[in-house]
Amino acid sequence: MEANKNRIVGDIEALSQFTSTPGYGVTRFTYSHEDGLARAYLTRELELLGLAIQVDGVGNMRARLRGSKPEGPVILTGSHIDTVRNGGKFDGIVGVVGALEAMRTLKETGFVNEYPIELVIFSEEEGSNFGSTLAGSKTMVGKYSADDLKKLRSADGRSMFEMAKEAGFDPDSLSREAFDNQSIKAMLELHIEQSVVLDNAKKSIGVISEIAGMKSLRIVLRGTANHAGATPMDMRNDPMVAAAEVILLVERLVKTIGPQSAVGTVGKIGCMPNVSNVIPGEVSITVDIRATKQEKIDLVLSELEEQVQQVASRRKVLCEFVVLGGSKPIQLSQGLVEIIEHAAIRRGYDYRKMASGAVHDACMFGDLTQVGMIFVPSIAGRSHVPEELTSYDDIKKGCDVLLDVLVELSR
Repeated sequence: MEANKNRIVGDIEALSQFTSTPGYGVTRFTYSHEDGLARAYLTRELELLGLAIQVDGVGNMRARLRGSKPEGPVILTGSHIDTVRNGGKFDGIVGVVGALEAMRTLKETGFVNEYPIELVIFSEEEGSNFGSTLAGSKTMVGKYSADDLKKLRSADGRSMFEMAKEAGFDPDSLSREAFDNQSIKAMLELHIEQSVVLDNAKKSIGVISEIAGMKSLRIVLRGTANHAGATPMDMRNDPMVAAAEVILLVERLVKTIGPQSAVGTVGKIGCMPNVSNVIPGEVSITVDIRATKQEKIDLVLSELEEQVQQVASRRKVLCEFVVLGGSKPIQLSQGLVEIIEHAAIRRGYDYRKMASGAVHDACMFGDLTQVGMIFVPSIAGRSHVPEELTSYDDIKKGCDVLLDVLVELSR
């Protein structure tokens, strides 16, 4: 069996048109008009295959190929369709389209799976709309409840719970829908690498052995807003200069505590009143810490909190820490790693075993079942930008490997 490259190209190019920023990358936030168009496109394609489709309380979609043992544990495969602002057309979509193409190929070749296979499309993986990554997969495994969704808010102040309802979903039903560890045989995700390792090594396939954990938080620094010209430098309580120190502190701590194994990023800054001739009254920054060892994440955050308080005291400002979300590092199933490796070898595809620094929906299933991930190269390592690019030849190879693994697991 072999994936059809032309269909893969057609699906990805069609889905890339559903963006609120045409000409400036793909912007498709969860529950947006563009999100609805993407869901409608995929629903039509899944219905053409005769798959049984169900949608949960936050819009996670599942499409089932029943198999000869329909009551047996299910093999899940898929990814997400939401994007960052001005992102690329491959992140998440490769995993969704790859799973769709695998389903098509299985159907058209007449293959009969024993265990059921489900294509899954997760809501709100990026956290772009509500500030919490992996929110859809967290609800699917029972880590987020309806009450948690009421606390997650969009930039305009609306909760994920409220917006899910407005989009036609029923978040109150979540407690009845979560998976348990008896119902899943495996979770597989095909994804672009989002880094330079595979591209530099000229490898078409990445076989993932571990996924980094992460913790994201918001640090809020509050000082005294005042006139930029009339306030002497030694009489200021300026949260912006305190924030500048904290940003450099994040870099220094990560390089010191977790060299080669941890990364830290300050990716968002908020400033009030955000006027050129006013000393800010409040500055907020988001901090993203990732590592393959949980103790590294914990140590960086512990040191960060202690030293931020010292900066705040010295600068005579107040500080507040708000945890936005997180996930633990996971070691992927050695059995699945070997199955993916063997599939790549049989196909004659060059591959590399590696860790993933990016967090993915699949890692939410680590407590419930065996998890496997397949990467395809990101050219020049670019991702989360309009220039994001992956060769369609490599995507097709990733789909072939996914297809082989699904066949192996479904027997």
